[in-house]
Amino acid sequence: MNLEKTKKISSLLLKWISICILIGFFSGSASAFFLVSLEGVTQIRENNNWIIWLLPIGGLAIGLGYHYWGKSVVKGNNLLLEEYENPQKIIPLKMAPMVLFGTLITHLFGGSAGREGTAVQMGGAIADQFTKLFQIDASERKTILILGISAGFASIFGTPLAGALFALEVLYFSKINFKSIFLSFLVAYIAYFTVELYHIKHTYYAIPFLAESSFTTLFWVIIVSILFGLAAMLFSRSTHFWGYLFSKTISFPPLRPFVGGCFIALAVYFIGTTKYIGLGVPMIVDAFSTPNASYDFLLKILFTGFTLGAGFKGGEVTPLFFVGATLGSTLSLIVPLPIALLAGMGFVAVFSGATHTPIACTVMGMELFGIDSGIFIGIACLIAYFSSGSVGIYNSQIVKGAKYHLYQKLKRKNTDFL
Repeated sequence: MNLEKTKKISSLLLKWISICILIGFFSGSASAFFLVSLEGVTQIRENNNWIIWLLPIGGLAIGLGYHYWGKSVVKGNNLLLEEYENPQKIIPLKMAPMVLFGTLITHLFGGSAGREGTAVQMGGAIADQFTKLFQIDASERKTILILGISAGFASIFGTPLAGALFALEVLYFSKINFKSIFLSFLVAYIAYFTVELYHIKHTYYAIPFLAESSFTTLFWVIIVSILFGLAAMLFSRSTHFWGYLFSKTISFPPLRPFVGGCFIALAVYFIGTTKYIGLGVPMIVDAFSTPNASYDFLLKILFTGFTLGAGFKGGEVTPLFFVGATLGSTLSLIVPLPIALLAGMGFVAVFSGATHTPIACTVMGMELFGIDSGIFIGIACLIAYFSSGSVGIYNSQIVKGAKYHLYQKLKRKNTDFL
């Protein structure tokens, strides 16, 4: 009897390790291709500023593609969240190439978007294809989706610990067993090392100086963390607002990114700079050493919300990094804390507030900036999480836990603005 049980456990272990290897390798390879391609189209755009005038055409191409061939995957990340909570059918594999090329078109012609959403969707779509191959039942399929999200996130940012935790936390730790936790970490590292095999370099960020431990420091950390949470709320609300406005005013979906592209191109022309389009990584890096203009984070929120609301493709996370880092950098002009520390705190805290994932964001901060910054990062992520409202960037995400109960009590007191 013990021998049969051992064989069964060994068979299951071999099965899931094999699944992790396959998902990690294919998702990591897809992310590597995406990162190289993204760098290429970004260079083309930066060397040819006139290309912004083709953004409406690129938007129309994306709109037509999703309208006629991609209706089943147009929800993007929200589809993954919905399938996890209420499994219906396997994510179509076409989600991966459609979001890949949609994002590359967005960045080539000058939309303001990120890359996390693309990697997560590719990872989720690739992972779900193994559901049939390995005869995964409905209950275990949730684990498959966790693995896809984990692999996509870990590979695109080079943060395997945060990637594994993000996949678990964004799904609200709902009905997740220890097997899923172990496998999420395993697939995250496999995907991460797969990208490393392709010699892909991730952006380096550093916080060279920390603040001294004192009540004064704690006071300022709390104040700026609340501001980071409010910025996260503004970002989420902005994206949803523009999406709602476009859907109500333009009935034919392919025309939405076309019209949106026209407005973005004109806006870039009139403000005379391209620093608010694309990923905005140079601005993020500079924010750690040079104070930003007070309006930089607001314009990034506007450009990104408008881009994604119009129907262009890409993620929200790198723009959230931009918003947080530049806001923190700006606050260094009036807050007596090191500029790099403020930028780093904002970098992950705004992300935490917009995705309701304070644990993953804290770990991500320590992976990127070092363990020594952990206490500051952790406080910022937690406070931003609680002060960012109940609406995040993912419509289909269900907010649970302490934050859910807090906002339910506040809503009963008629605080509708939350």
